Amino acid sequence: MGIIKPTNKTVESFKALHLYHTGFSNCAMRVRIALEEKGLTWESHLVDILKGENLTTEYMGINPNAVVPTLVDDGVVIIDSADIIDYLDKKYSPGTLRPVSEADEKQMYYWMYLARDNHLSIKTYMYANVGFIKSMKKTPEEMEEYREKQTFDSALLEFHERFSSLDGFSKEELDKATKVVDDCFYQIDERLKNHDWLVGDSFSLADIAWIPQLVILKAANYPFENYPHLVKWKNAIMARPSFKQGVLAWLPKMGS
Repeated sequence: MGIIKPTNKTVESFKALHLYHTGFSNCAMRVRIALEEKGLTWESHLVDILKGENLTTEYMGINPNAVVPTLVDDGVVIIDSADIIDYLDKKYSPGTLRPVSEADEKQMYYWMYLARDNHLSIKTYMYANVGFIKSMKKTPEEMEEYREKQTFDSALLEFHERFSSLDGFSKEELDKATKVVDDCFYQIDERLKNHDWLVGDSFSLADIAWIPQLVILKAANYPFENYPHLVKWKNAIMARPSFKQGVLAWLPKMGS
């Protein structure tokens, strides 16, 4: 369930819900949408990644991955956005965000984990195609510091090693990442050809897991025009108060 024991013990005294997050983070968007859908009150802790606040000893003592989001619920620390939204929906009611049938719930988890497990492919596509992100390469000194601190997630460490190297991502790496992203959206588009939602007959955690990808990939000029069945689904979600409050409120310049 993504629950960990923090080495930064100060958060264990926190009462109610606290979210460490960044505005332009697809993973954080998922959690904010879920919090809004559940009608939960939460305290915001913004983490400025551009300033390296995610790499401080204080924050890495809360989330050893040095990424956002991190949820703290009455002192309980949960990392990984898929685990966080699942945790929130299971613990807090009313307003369930999962389908009724066991088969549909299994399918919901499929979509959630597809988004999570292909996160680095999406990240590779973003880092290679968004101008301001390209400027975030770590210097050799910064990379050495990150290497010393990042002992929890070897895949994420390898990602930053490649991104910050002199050559950056190879064409083969970019092609592979693009194919993964394309395959995911092909599956989504096929599902939405004859359905309003990714699972069952109602909005669920599956939709929450995927809609933020459209937001961030739009900044990378991803060719969503190749997937015509996404449009109705996207517009329906973007019209929900949870999207406006959980995404647009933190991205005032992006509009809809």
